[in-house]
Amino acid sequence: MEPRFVLAGHMRREFLLPPVGNPLLDVPGGNLLYAAGGLRVWETEIGLLGRVGEDYPFQWQKDFEAMGFDTQGLKTLPESIDLRSFRSYSENLDFSRTNPVSHFARRELTFPKALLGYQPETEIHDNPRKPHPHAPLDIDIPEEYLMASAVHLCPMNFSSQGLLVTAFKRGQATTITLDPEPAYMSPKFFRELRGLLDGLTAFLPSEQEMQALFWGKTNDLWEMAEAISRNGCELVVIKLGGRGQLLYDAAGKHKWEIPAYSSRMADPTGAGDAFGGGFLAGFRKTYDPLEAAIYGNVSASLKVEGSGAFYPLEVMPELAQARLEVLRDLVREV
Repeated sequence: MEPRFVLAGHMRREFLLPPVGNPLLDVPGGNLLYAAGGLRVWETEIGLLGRVGEDYPFQWQKDFEAMGFDTQGLKTLPESIDLRSFRSYSENLDFSRTNPVSHFARRELTFPKALLGYQPETEIHDNPRKPHPHAPLDIDIPEEYLMASAVHLCPMNFSSQGLLVTAFKRGQATTITLDPEPAYMSPKFFRELRGLLDGLTAFLPSEQEMQALFWGKTNDLWEMAEAISRNGCELVVIKLGGRGQLLYDAAGKHKWEIPAYSSRMADPTGAGDAFGGGFLAGFRKTYDPLEAAIYGNVSASLKVEGSGAFYPLEVMPELAQARLEVLRDLVREV
């Protein structure tokens, strides 16, 4: 199969103590799968590009295939890889990645043996220019994936994203969207970031990442978006968490505010990644930047109502369509 869509990112084995509901212990996760869940709400023929170790459960990959995903882009390295990721939420949605023993004890839960010896991997890598060993590289891309017309890159180290963007530009991709990693969103990295931005369809940072990148220069998010677009990027979407998104369209200098759909908050894990998958689907369906952002917004709203990367696929398809209609009436052009 030649997938029409390709998503690239990190794979994880997740241990989640969500704000409400039951814990999830050793389940498939990582930003790649959360983006896949957000895209799969709307589209099929999706290829997954990532890396796992030989100890990664084979059955999980079969499950992904049963959901309709193409997994030939999941490269199994000839070694065991610690892909464990722990996250515990408080009632006010603050989260912690450290000291899992205390979090399980506080909830009076039995500590899982699978988490013994767990050490959290820092989100901010020491050297963004050095490829992360668990992030996919250009050499991992199956030939069929280079035929895909739409690609989304989840947060990864700068080097990996740069190699992947270059490779997919040489292929058939006409839409490339990218979510940055916090590690390189700093003023000292801006010059190198320009090369990555050139030719992107959309850049999808969070508000905090943009503020870090423009520290000491401006506090105006619209000014930041315009500065990013001047480097050859068509669209800039700034994710505001529970407040929604800001969308800047460089071609017409249009600015939109999209409020977050008012949904029941159960677990915010992966909402930003689900937005990225939904945005890609919406853009390819309509080639309308605003519609793309609304599609992404709906994917994120479905994700936060439950736990697990594929929770959005458990809801009725009619619900997603209904939310599109509601959000279209709430958008405001600035």
